[in-house]
Amino acid sequence: MAELLEPIKAHQLMLENRERLHLTGVRDVDSFDETRVIVYTELGELTVGGTALHIQNLNTENGDLTLEGHISALYYAEETQSGGLFSRLFK
Repeated sequence: MAELLEPIKAHQLMLENRERLHLTGVRDVDSFDETRVIVYTELGELTVGGTALHIQNLNTENGDLTLEGHISALYYAEETQSGGLFSRLFK
């Protein structure tokens, strides 16, 4: 039986002067503090690093997020295959 896959929605980011970051395609915010924000996007987990970070706007229905502060790093985590050898063999 064929699996129904959800279509991937658009994911964009726009960084303005390393002080304001606007993201689309946001599914959820995992954690946040003044130095790090971890966001789940349509294309994977994104970690934003910096200082004095705060969430200006979050709308998970539309998938929009705006962060402000001094942004020094943007890092996408590679998706890893969960489970060990046996879980992959006995799917």
